[in-house]
Formats: sequence, C-alpha cells, structure tokens
Amino acid sequence: MVEWIISDGLTGYEDAVSFMEDRAAAIATGDADECIWLVEHPPLYTAGTSAKPTDLTDPDRFPVYESKRGGQYTYHGPGQRVVYVMLDLNRRGRDVRRFVEMLENWVIATLAEFNLTGHIREGRVGVWIERDDKPMTVTGKKAEDKIAAIGIRLRKWVSFHGISINVEPDLSHFTGIVPCGITEFGVTSLVDLGLPVTMEDLDVALRKTFETLLGDV
Repeated sequence: MVEWIISDGLTGYEDAVSFMEDRAAAIATGDADECIWLVEHPPLYTAGTSAKPTDLTDPDRFPVYESKRGGQYTYHGPGQRVVYVMLDLNRRGRDVRRFVEMLENWVIATLAEFNLTGHIREGRVGVWIERDDKPMTVTGKKAEDKIAAIGIRLRKWVSFHGISINVEPDLSHFTGIVPCGITEFGVTSLVDLGLPVTMEDLDVALRKTFETLLGDV
C-alpha cells in the first residue's frame, strides 16, 4: 500500500524534512506504509550535496536550507508542486539509477496527460521541454527549459525528498540561483507554456500515472 497525502496551504521546509525522516525510518522497520506527499512550500532555496556556493547568486533573497539530497541548488515556492517520495527500494529493487529514471518517466507520463512532451537529457537530471518558440542557444543547441527537478536521498534503501514540478510559480524567483548548476538552459512551467493546468489537475494526473508506472511492487 502507498499512502497519498495532499497538504493544503504552504508547508515549512524544516517541518517537511522532519516528517520525511520519521516516515522513512518507519517504512524501513515495517511500521508504516510507503508514502507520496504532495506539498507547496513558501519561497526558499535548497542546497543539495553537490551545490556550489557560487551558484547561489542572491543569498539574501529567500531562506536557504542545506539539504542532504542529491543535486545542486533548487527553488521551491507557491505554484510549484513538490512530490515527496517515501518508497522502499528493498521491495522495488536496490538500483538508484533505475529508480531516478523511473521518477523521470513518471514525470514524463504525467506531462503527456496534458499533451506535453518531456525529455530526459544525458548529464542533466530532471525533465526538459524543447522550446521551438525560442532562439537557439549560443552553442547552437535547440532551446530547452526545465520543468521538473529531481533530487532524492536514501536511508536504509528507503527514499525521501523527490520531485518538483512547475505549475505556475513566479519564474523570476529562480534567478537567485543557478538552477541545478546549469546556465545554458532556462526554466518553465505548465502555465508559462500556455497550458491552463491547476494544481488539482496535476495531482490527478500524478496519481493516475503512478499507478501505471510505480504502483506494482
């Protein structure tokens, strides 16, 4: 069984980390079911284990939290769906790379529910959208924007942290960091792409595609 929790309003980051750590420990001992927790945070930046200080370009803009998840700097804030995944890889296969790919494919399948094509790129964790409406990059590559970030941590082979998908955040808030250490490409959202998608619409799609891709253990 996987328990789904949807929290209304804005959830404090430290409260979220405390909940995840306690739940992951309980899952590891068999005292709790796996859990998917859907939240929104107030504006903040998090630094993953690979974060470079120079990528925090506006350190006084929002609170900055050190995070022990993988990855670099990310932004969380209103209008962004954060999907915390507390899943037991002892039951799902102890393969971290495969698990991250499964999460990426879950996001791609969810975006497809809105007729949007997401892409996985070698060397760039997360999900990307090709932008035919933007000029080529300075290196001659097709313009792409990031729509979803992924960063997880494992403890006793139980995952926590997870995914963030941009529904309608203030995209200017991303300018206080170099998102995931990547300067050549930008950031987008479902609404920025012209899709009138609500948080509730996304939640329904996430639940539907999860059952297909990750529901069976």
